[in-house]
Amino acid sequence: METGQRRRVKLLLCLTPMWKLFVVLLMTATIDAQFRYSIPEEMKKGSLIGNVAQDLGLDLRRLRSGRARIVSGESHQYTELKADKGILVVNERIDREELCGEVTPCSFSFEIILENPIELHRVTVEILDVNDHEPAFKNKMIDLEISESATIGSHFDLESAYDPDSGSNGLQNYILSPNDHFVLKQTSNADGIKFAVMILQKPLDRELNPRVSLKLIAVDGGTPQRSGTVNIEISVLDVNDNAPVFNQSLYKATVVENSPIGTYITTVNASDADSGSHGAVAYSFSNVKGKSTETFEIDSLTGRITVIGNIDYEKDKKYEIRVIAKDKGGLSDASKIIIEVIDINDNPPITNIMSFSSLISEDVPPGTTVAVFNVKDADSERNGQITCSVDSSLPFKVQSSLTDYYNLLSDVPFDRETIPEYNISITVIDSGSPPLSTKAYLQLKISDVNDNAPVFKSQEYSAFIVENNKPGVSIFSISAHDSDWKQNARISYFLEDKDVSGSAISTYVSVNANSGVIHAVHSFDYEQIKQLSFIVKAQDGGTPPLSSNVTIKILIQDQNDNPPQVLYPVQTGGSVVAEMVPRSADVGYLVTKVVAVDVDSGQNAWLSYKLQKATDRALFEVGLQNGEIRTIRQVTDKDAVKQRLTVIVEDNGQPSRSATVIVNVAVADSFPEVLSEFTDSPHDKEYNDTLTFYLVLALAVVSFLFITCLVVIISVKIYRWRQSRILFHSKLPVIPYYPPRYSDTLGTGTLQHVYNYEVCRKTDSRKSGCKFGTAASQNMLIMDPSSTGTMKRIQSEKNILDQPDSPVEQKPPNNDWRFTQGQRPGPSGPHMPYGTQIRWTTKNGTRATGGPEVAMGTGPWPQPPTEAEQLQALMAAANEVSEATATLGPGTMGLSTRYSPQFTLQHVPDYRQNVYIPGSTATLTSNPQQQQAMAQQATQQALPPPQASAQAEPPKAAQTPASKKKSTKKEKK
Repeated sequence: METGQRRRVKLLLCLTPMWKLFVVLLMTATIDAQFRYSIPEEMKKGSLIGNVAQDLGLDLRRLRSGRARIVSGESHQYTELKADKGILVVNERIDREELCGEVTPCSFSFEIILENPIELHRVTVEILDVNDHEPAFKNKMIDLEISESATIGSHFDLESAYDPDSGSNGLQNYILSPNDHFVLKQTSNADGIKFAVMILQKPLDRELNPRVSLKLIAVDGGTPQRSGTVNIEISVLDVNDNAPVFNQSLYKATVVENSPIGTYITTVNASDADSGSHGAVAYSFSNVKGKSTETFEIDSLTGRITVIGNIDYEKDKKYEIRVIAKDKGGLSDASKIIIEVIDINDNPPITNIMSFSSLISEDVPPGTTVAVFNVKDADSERNGQITCSVDSSLPFKVQSSLTDYYNLLSDVPFDRETIPEYNISITVIDSGSPPLSTKAYLQLKISDVNDNAPVFKSQEYSAFIVENNKPGVSIFSISAHDSDWKQNARISYFLEDKDVSGSAISTYVSVNANSGVIHAVHSFDYEQIKQLSFIVKAQDGGTPPLSSNVTIKILIQDQNDNPPQVLYPVQTGGSVVAEMVPRSADVGYLVTKVVAVDVDSGQNAWLSYKLQKATDRALFEVGLQNGEIRTIRQVTDKDAVKQRLTVIVEDNGQPSRSATVIVNVAVADSFPEVLSEFTDSPHDKEYNDTLTFYLVLALAVVSFLFITCLVVIISVKIYRWRQSRILFHSKLPVIPYYPPRYSDTLGTGTLQHVYNYEVCRKTDSRKSGCKFGTAASQNMLIMDPSSTGTMKRIQSEKNILDQPDSPVEQKPPNNDWRFTQGQRPGPSGPHMPYGTQIRWTTKNGTRATGGPEVAMGTGPWPQPPTEAEQLQALMAAANEVSEATATLGPGTMGLSTRYSPQFTLQHVPDYRQNVYIPGSTATLTSNPQQQQAMAQQATQQALPPPQASAQAEPPKAAQTPASKKKSTKKEKK
């Protein structure tokens, strides 16, 4: 019932608006950056303590990014930091009496730590007392025995009440219930503890009231006021004249903490002048604070005080105990004993790492905070004095910042490439005897910073490459080293821009960005460029990137790719240069010197001279090194005037290259003799060689064409023979037919219709030749005034007849197809369907023409001429040409296909003397007998030939003009 009432009073007290005023912010800006808040005890969980972000001047984002948190060495976490709101709230119920006991003011401290960068703020929260405890007596009843003879004014000490609250909420007053015999007097000790004393104001009478019952009420000063009550039962005794008296009003003693149970503290002593039972004194503790009764005890008979509990200096540094001495008559006396606890070094320092970054950049300056740690030692004075240190071989130092807080600072600049990580041991030792110490271990890794540029082993590299290399070939490989790590050590290679002979260096070489291999972009020529010098930059992948340069020299090695060049004697195409050697020349006579150079270098340019060919190898020799041509014997009259020496010049390369020079030497004493020997120009010889080549080529072409035509003709003959055999076996009349393309050409063979030859010859020219013209085009007109058709039309008719299985049948000639005497071919006929034009050109440019001589055939030609007849006709034509050449003067003979009507000598030898009309089977002749025979032949062709009939004998060739001249010469002889 009483407990429930106390809880209701406590709840009302917490909800009273007046107590909300205790939530006061007491922020003081000190050099330690400490902040102080005051709150009442017994606040609910989550109650606001203060706005930390606003009071510290921090942004909420800074609290979140810095991972703001509370660091406290206590086991209880009374407060909580809401980093998202920047406020400090109550985390669990706070009882001031449990937290601080009788210590005032009551407060606890903690630190708010932020990282990146590290910030440390100390916050102190003072707990204000709330009247949540009523005064309480140790015993529920006080029994007193008072003699009836007690005099008025006698004092009777009462048991004091204990109120854990402090200040005005603590014990303030005692109230004694109304009675006739006693009044209450209140007194206070030096430490402020109040106790009550009853004073007798009216004598007691045992006979009237053997027992007196009173109530003692202890009240505090809180609002609402709380109180505690104890019953006093007084037994009236017989007379006791003397009260016990302590020999000291104050006793002092000391005890070492952690003293074992039973340790003697001190002894109190009180004396009583009475004798007997009234002189016997009993000792007891009165008004024992806290847990003193659990720590010490007093012997009621002897007054000896000993230890019965654990003594901890860190909890209680001293004890104040009130001792009561009482005799049997109820008379008493009081004294106080103060027991001070002596601290011993029984607590080692405790190290708490508040903030630590396990990874730190190597470029941080000296004095950078690496870690913040807190050290606490529960001992006092020298036992609580601590010293922090690190190994002297490590580049760190410890510096104190706030009370019990230390910073681990860097002492020198870091270099990851030298030491990538540190194992740090922090030693904390106190000053007790013996000293106690603890160690904290940290592992710190150094992060890399791009502070090292790539380094080459050498500042300059040289490489060699032979000229005429393949494009893309690898020349050289470079490599740089970077002491940094990962991306900062990733090296790329680049060419520095530079012009070489007006072109960028990138047109000559390239470098692989990853491997550093240098490649040739194209083939090098030693004669154009002998070395390349350029710069390659090695750059790492850091931010910002660092780089270094190296010079690369590529020396191009010569290759024997150029033959020697002869400078003297100069070889000309149109003239001959000869060196004269007099016939009186002695042995060793210097004829000339062959001068040659080689654009290669080194051994490839070392030249040697050798005599390859000579008209007389026993007459001349060539110096192996100097190229001098000298005589090796005496020149004689038998030696030829014209000496031709072929000198070969070789270099010393592998393989060697050479050049040849022809030296003409004239062995003569006079220039006219030399001139006559060297009249034959080498140009003519070169021309003759060229002409021979073309003539051989033309002969090969003509032979090929002849064989082709022969194969075609044989094929056509076989085909027609097979056709005739088919018609013969079919018992049908056979009409001989010859295609117009292979008609008889005036007895010279099966040639095409029209050929026009132009022959030109020059007697003093070595370039004379013959060219045969091509067939006349289809647009060639027949210059017969009586003819109304053209060769084009005739050609079209011929094409129709040439087609196999043509529906057009061959028709007999019209009666109107006749030639007049003026139109017939012969000496008087101006028109010739087949002709040869021979144009003679004399040396002075005039042309000689001869009269036409035409002989016509006299009979039909039912079959093509045989090969013997063709050969006979060709030989006759050749004789005519040779006789005509002999009769004419100097001139030129050429051959062309031009149809020129001027100065032409038409000569068409026709040894059969007949004319075959294209498109017809009729043959024109000037002999009336031949015409009659031809008519009969046409009548017989309509009938099938007898099987046993013999083949008609081919007619003999007619005499040509040349044969007539030969016969005339024979007759003259």
